[in-house]
Amino acid sequence: MDSTWGIVFILLAGVVVVVGSILLFRLHAFLALISAAFLVALLTPHSALERYHFRTASYQVELNDELIIKAGPKQGVEPGMLYLLFALDEDGKEFQQVAKVRTLKTRNADEGDAKWTTAEATEGNLADLSSMNTSLRVIHSLDFKAVKKSANATIGSRVASGFGGTCVKIGILIAMAAIIGKCLLDSGAADRIVRTILGWFGEKAAPVAFMSSGFFLGIPVFFDTVFYLMIPLGKAMRLRTGKNYILYVLTIVCGATMAHSLVPPTPGPLLVAEELGVDLGVMILGGTIVGLFAAAFGYLYATILNKRVELPLRDSPDFSLEDLEKSMEVDEKELPPFWVASLPILLPVVLISMQTIVSHDSISGSVNDSVKRIIATLGDKNVALILSAMIAMATLIKQKRRSFQELSVSVQSALASGGVIILITAAGGAFGQVLRETGVAELIKNLPDASPQVICALAFLITTAIRTAQGSASVAMITAAGILSGIARDGNLPFETFYLAAAIGCGSKPIAWMNDSGFWVITKMSGMTESEGLKYITPMTGCMGVVGLIVVLIGVTFFPNF
Repeated sequence: MDSTWGIVFILLAGVVVVVGSILLFRLHAFLALISAAFLVALLTPHSALERYHFRTASYQVELNDELIIKAGPKQGVEPGMLYLLFALDEDGKEFQQVAKVRTLKTRNADEGDAKWTTAEATEGNLADLSSMNTSLRVIHSLDFKAVKKSANATIGSRVASGFGGTCVKIGILIAMAAIIGKCLLDSGAADRIVRTILGWFGEKAAPVAFMSSGFFLGIPVFFDTVFYLMIPLGKAMRLRTGKNYILYVLTIVCGATMAHSLVPPTPGPLLVAEELGVDLGVMILGGTIVGLFAAAFGYLYATILNKRVELPLRDSPDFSLEDLEKSMEVDEKELPPFWVASLPILLPVVLISMQTIVSHDSISGSVNDSVKRIIATLGDKNVALILSAMIAMATLIKQKRRSFQELSVSVQSALASGGVIILITAAGGAFGQVLRETGVAELIKNLPDASPQVICALAFLITTAIRTAQGSASVAMITAAGILSGIARDGNLPFETFYLAAAIGCGSKPIAWMNDSGFWVITKMSGMTESEGLKYITPMTGCMGVVGLIVVLIGVTFFPNF
């Protein structure tokens, strides 16, 4: 089981459990992912665990005229530190200690901006190693003890470690995003946003307004909720104009679905960014750019289709046409101002983006240290989302004159739904962690030597295959991120990791069909039949994913490092 085929078998076994549990046994996504995590942990041999943790904690070494450790101060390697030097066999599977070395000084690398640290031997002869055809790595003695401890951990503790580690990264974010979304809906802020954007664009440009509103609301609010909120407005526009219903439905979908897969703090792109080590500010800004290009294609698709197809307005299980007309009679005076309504969405984007910009090497030196600390505090993803949730709750209290007891009911409802998402996402993190421990990164270790376009296309195809098989875009993104996180985190990708994350997000769009809960939400709420959903929704979302991939490929070709 320690061979390449062994790794392939474990990987496929885990993916089959996820997909099969959801498709065949109709298990909840949390149970499917956590079951797959335990199976993969059980099948992973001890030697693979040792290799993984050793490679994670150690640094590559180059030995010519001098010994050079390919790491620097950012990795915690400083002059005067003692390290153990190990030699690896040709396959990189076995390693043995050959010397002890002391770091001397750091210097600029010949390639890029990395820092390389020179070292000398305190025990052992480096001259004997220079003639050997072997690769070398160094590791601190304390880290080596930690490697042994991690490799000997029980299956349960390894799965729990991945689960807990993911909760640390995304737990607060998803909980706050759920509260923000619920408060936006209950306070009328979401309704205000949609109505204001509709007012800006006018009735003739209502499809653009629907696309923009869907994308904007899809950043903190789950796709299903955005569609529930906006489809009555689409039906109302159909009642007023007497036409263009398919256009209104599709433009709502194309905006919300792209934000759902590309822009944090929505759970899917949030976990992908964390798993691959992408800065959250970069993911928000870059995901917005890629998502808007894809959504614009969706708008074009919907416009062309609207000229050929007439979708009738029908009663749906959730909204009769009579109920719809009543819901549209809400006085705009009862809604909060637009700037107040949009603040909970814009504030975290601005704060997190500022923190990303200020921390960039080209800007950091020109900013006062006190200012940097303030921006770093406010721009922390957890702090930014908490501040936004507080504003959203305050808006609900003021606008609807809610008591704190009534507010707690809304918050409790939000946390109930958000808690389920946290469980699913954390289970996905556990699955990704045990997948990495199998050595799956070694299985695709030659990928960094492939062209950036090939790597991104492969990430897209892996995600698409999983999405098509089991239906959930979020589960597909989580699984693909677990498979690819090893090559992303080793630092050898020849381009910004964001492009890999964006390719995964775009790959979660094809192919929406009957095994996708979102497909049923769209069809049932809009009054479409299943065959109409397959003819209109499935091709559009699939093509948007491909267009998003094309944007990613263009970006990684002309701007691989930014």
